Amino acid sequence: MTLPYYVHPSAYIDEPCTIGAGTQIWHFCHVMAGARIGECCILGQNVHVASDVVIGQNVKLQNNVSVYTGVELEDDVFCGPSCVFTNVVNPRSQLVRRGQYTRTLVRRGATIGANATIVCGATIGRYAFIGAGAVVRGDVPDYGLMLGVPAVQHGWMSRHGYRLSAPEAQGIRRCPESGWRYQEVAPGILRCLDWPEDQPLP
Repeated sequence: MTLPYYVHPSAYIDEPCTIGAGTQIWHFCHVMAGARIGECCILGQNVHVASDVVIGQNVKLQNNVSVYTGVELEDDVFCGPSCVFTNVVNPRSQLVRRGQYTRTLVRRGATIGANATIVCGATIGRYAFIGAGAVVRGDVPDYGLMLGVPAVQHGWMSRHGYRLSAPEAQGIRRCPESGWRYQEVAPGILRCLDWPEDQPLP
């Protein structure tokens, strides 16, 4: 029987799990039982997806990413090479804390840079951009650009992945690639004025 998705012969897929059509799972990956992976995802080499993890559609996991139980990735999330998720706030080797996992949510379209760390319990907002090597210890607003250890906000990013300009009249910021306008509709809450939040890029 021909599968509607691709699995490299070196990868391990534990049953039962759900894998969407068009997804590609490459060398040395391990998908554990109970995982749910959407359509058209790409799992690079040596990716681990733990039990009960939920991954949306069109998610790209670069090499050496482990997504642990308690983590949910919405549609269109990008995880750079070797970025790190945790699921226990205070791990100890001598104590078993299985079942005490803290939920982490990465919302639609967010980017997590190479070697960044997302400490469990955080919600990463839509289209947020976590710079390479950053350590995120709390919630990140939609479109927020987070850099450093610990990560702090250094402005805003557009849906196209460009840093937004300084505010113009009426607080409008523009994407240098698309020209789309963004505006803070309340302090710390940015919205795109030219395209619906839930629609894929044209």
